[in-house]
Amino acid sequence: MPHRNPPKESRPPASLRHVPVQERSAERLTRILDACAAVLDEVGYEDLTTRAVARRAGVPIGSVYRFFGNKRALTDALAHRNLDAYAERVAARVSGVGHADWRGAVDAAFDEYLAMKRTVPGFGLVDFGVPSAPDAMPDANVQVAERVAALLADHLGSPLDERLRRTVLVGVEAVDAVLQLAFRGRPAGDPDLVAEARTLLHAYFARTLD
Repeated sequence: MPHRNPPKESRPPASLRHVPVQERSAERLTRILDACAAVLDEVGYEDLTTRAVARRAGVPIGSVYRFFGNKRALTDALAHRNLDAYAERVAARVSGVGHADWRGAVDAAFDEYLAMKRTVPGFGLVDFGVPSAPDAMPDANVQVAERVAALLADHLGSPLDERLRRTVLVGVEAVDAVLQLAFRGRPAGDPDLVAEARTLLHAYFARTLD
């Protein structure tokens, strides 16, 4: 059966100075972003430097500047990569959920975010945007919501209309606030607050999807 609402294709972030064409260049970009994520976990965003990222990646500093003008552009690209990975991983989870089970599909999106929050390097500080640099990836939650809404509509065979978009956006914004509280000072998250966030999602989405 063809997809009714295929998720939008990702475009390279505007902060990327050079889009790699050759495999070697693409591999170097991946190493730089991996290094950025690792250094973020060690020192945080404020103390992150392009020189430290280059050293961790084992590349000349000029290689970093070939792709990125500064650390904000670098973390912005990491945020975009996280979003692409999240959409792919949610799609894989949702494929195992019954087509009429919207709660299962919503749980798949919720659980995948939790899994990435707990296991993906750098994700705890830069998931889909840089909190201390809001202009680096504007409207990050809007982009997340659009991807999730498209996946959900496709899975349920429903139209990707404004009502569904609005419902998902409000759900993403609300859960983001609760999970920020849940993970404040707790690497695995407060289980009671995480459970409350899931309950909130189910109750709110039921108004649109039941």
